[in-house]
Amino acid sequence: MRHVVLGATGHVGSALVSALLARGEAVTAVTRDAGHAEALRRQGAAIAEADVFDVPALRRAIEGAQRLFLLNPPAPPDTDTSAEERRSLRCILGAIEGLPLEKIVAESTYGAQPGDRLGDLDVLYDMEQALAEQPVPVSVIRAAYYMSNWDAALAGAQGEGVVESLFPGDFELPMVAPEDLGRYAARLMFGAAESSGPHYVEGPERCTTADVAAAFEAALGRPVRLVEVPPAQWEDWFRRAGFSAAGAASYAAMTRATLDNPARPAAPERGSVSLKDYVAALVRRQAG
Repeated sequence: MRHVVLGATGHVGSALVSALLARGEAVTAVTRDAGHAEALRRQGAAIAEADVFDVPALRRAIEGAQRLFLLNPPAPPDTDTSAEERRSLRCILGAIEGLPLEKIVAESTYGAQPGDRLGDLDVLYDMEQALAEQPVPVSVIRAAYYMSNWDAALAGAQGEGVVESLFPGDFELPMVAPEDLGRYAARLMFGAAESSGPHYVEGPERCTTADVAAAFEAALGRPVRLVEVPPAQWEDWFRRAGFSAAGAASYAAMTRATLDNPARPAAPERGSVSLKDYVAALVRRQAG
């Protein structure tokens, strides 16, 4: 069986490629820059270089596949992120139109919902709807908040003993390690060629953002406190992080939507990597 993985050099895509290769499968890893895929090449993956906005190149990279992992890449933060992610989604859908795929496994998110400029919540909801209307069977993964989103907090935790959060410290935020998403996606890639889901996937237990600060404190062996960013400062916070004005407004709206209508499914699929273990491994990698 030939698998093609979009976004193969990202956190989830690379974990999926590794899981498929470990089972002896033929995998083509699609990436915008083949130079970033050398580790996957050494593992045995074929590498296809294609920009998501180059529909003919992307189609060539996917042609001949039986199973496709579809991930709409996050837009560069200094762009109009909502507009760029809608454009990339249109390109991906155009590239796969009419291809004789057996199955698509698509990565969506907790909280996917109709709307406008809600970060990726509305873009990925529209992706789900578009995939449901085409003829190839689709299994949709709705992923919890990526633990890797906290990677950028390491510098502040090390330097000032602070983790900043737009969520209150007692807010229960389902989270998941990319490795667990990759392993679960591999299961679906091997599954029956029939539509299923959405499959909600999160870590072994639910955590609060205060637990994030505690995980950094334990891993670093120094006091770390959580600092909550008030809503009136959200857009400024995103702009300081490198977002455009449009992107900052969209991500602030996504944060508000997450707080106002949190997604907490009753029986999610559970991975094995805890937040504490994820943060400890992050600190070890940085130190090494």
